[in-house]
Amino acid sequence: MATKVIYFTIAGRPEQAEFRSDFPADDVKDVFRAAAEARQHDILKLYNTRGNIVNICPKLEENTPDKPYKLEVVAAQCSLAEQLGFDVNEMESRLEMLEKKVMVDSGETPSVVYELRNKVEDFRQKLESVEHLSWLGLFKDFAVGSQSSNLPFYKRKLKKTDVEQRRVLEKFNKIKSVQLTDDVREFLRLPTFDNWQWEDAEMLLLLQQMFIDLEFTTRLNIELSVLQNFLFEVFRHYNNVPFHNFKHCFCVAQMMYGIIWLADMQELLGDLECFIMLVSAICHDLDHPGYNNSYQVNAKTELALRYNDISPLENHHCSVAFQLMEKPHCNILKNLGPEKYKKAREGMIFCILATDMAKHNEILNQFKSLLPNFDYSNSDHVNQLMKVSIKVADISNEARPMDVSEPWIDCLLQEFFNQQSLEQLEGLPSSTPPYTPSSTHLDVTKSDMEKLEGLPISPFMDREKVSKSSSQTGFIQFVLLPLFESLGQLLPKLEPHIIMPVRKALEYYSDMTKAMEEEKRRKEEQKQNSKEELKNITKENGTLSLQKQNGQPPNTRVPSPGAISTGSNSAKERKILKSGNPHSNNPHSNQSIVGKTNIKAK
Repeated sequence: MATKVIYFTIAGRPEQAEFRSDFPADDVKDVFRAAAEARQHDILKLYNTRGNIVNICPKLEENTPDKPYKLEVVAAQCSLAEQLGFDVNEMESRLEMLEKKVMVDSGETPSVVYELRNKVEDFRQKLESVEHLSWLGLFKDFAVGSQSSNLPFYKRKLKKTDVEQRRVLEKFNKIKSVQLTDDVREFLRLPTFDNWQWEDAEMLLLLQQMFIDLEFTTRLNIELSVLQNFLFEVFRHYNNVPFHNFKHCFCVAQMMYGIIWLADMQELLGDLECFIMLVSAICHDLDHPGYNNSYQVNAKTELALRYNDISPLENHHCSVAFQLMEKPHCNILKNLGPEKYKKAREGMIFCILATDMAKHNEILNQFKSLLPNFDYSNSDHVNQLMKVSIKVADISNEARPMDVSEPWIDCLLQEFFNQQSLEQLEGLPSSTPPYTPSSTHLDVTKSDMEKLEGLPISPFMDREKVSKSSSQTGFIQFVLLPLFESLGQLLPKLEPHIIMPVRKALEYYSDMTKAMEEEKRRKEEQKQNSKEELKNITKENGTLSLQKQNGQPPNTRVPSPGAISTGSNSAKERKILKSGNPHSNNPHSNQSIVGKTNIKAK
């Protein structure tokens, strides 16, 4: 079998390694280790000409002497004990004990404890997820369905594993040249598109198609390979959290893409402005930790301190986006030229920062004030339109069909419930759920803590019984609809595609809320009637007992106000007294009228 010759440098001197492609991976590493004169436990890192780390394995791509790899010895002459100096599990346990002691002594956990815990967790994650550190004996391959999914939410790994990344990259590389059918391309332009039918690698292909169909690759001189690298890096930097994940990124980008097509925004604004909105939609939640700005500020996290409590997450998303594009092989802006690059950077920054819901009313009111005399030649007017457009795309799930939008509500609630539980664990103020009654967040938090501690859940405090319909009604009525209708005034072509569906969603959830309230009222009446009937029966039984003591016949009744039973009903009375519920033997007594009410579907 033919051999491979790999050229590389070590400490500036040229070297070369020769091996067969069927060599075991360990043997290949030993070849490089010998060339670097490294010892058994030294860590080797191999970089390609672009500065990226590549895996030392038999599949390593051959190169030429003028394009050598660069080999570095990272940690020389260190054993496991010398490298760590402590047991990670023991340190974590001691840190938890320290947190509890500090909480008892002072009532507040200092920020330095949070910082130390984060450092320990980052160190553990690195040891368990970086394959080239496997010599430490701590590498864990958390594949899909592994034990990591059974961990509490606050101990699960946010970052994607190497295995997950490789799997998606391999599939994307296989399909990235596939030509999509005209039907798929047309469907991709509609708000009815169903994201749940597509895998991550396939969504990368669809994002690539958006740039191609909008002709950004040709008009803005974007190399296809650079675009592909950029999209994969974006995928890598979305975390495994319930809502603000890569699927959400795709949905927002797909809605933004649909709005651009449906409203002919390329004709109204231009290629660069539409490009800015699409890229901003793709990057708008990069590296989201699953905990919102309220948590960041209250917990005094690194992000809150870095950005002085001002939109810490949105500033971070934007920063990560430009860090990705600092890499030459991912920089989709590199061919724009200085003037266009400056405009693109400014546009991405204000678009991503506009997704902070704390600025919602301010942005909406500014946009409304421009509507009577909107001027497409005025850059300030156009910037406001771009902000509102990305905001619409960001919270557009209710414009989609019910079977697409409803699972997203569960994802959002799950992420919020996770945050509330963590806030309670850390002794922070509990965040109030957006657009829900203020009492809800207290109920939810208490129920989660009871579950965590194995205690019975207090009545009316189970988060599984929180009403989605009431929260969605308020959200659609006071947030979504005013925003969507304002955009529709300027872009009337969007009316049937995203505004009418939102109105139907409001009608659907309003009907559902009314039905649930009616069901609650009916149950309360049923409960009250049961109490009254039981009270009357108890009074009648007391009268019977008194008659018996006085020597009166047992069937003789002394009339009493409200008495409704006769001697023939004594069996029923005994039955009621035994069960305590006159409807307990009726299998339909607890049937919800939600199932009986004719609710107009979305």
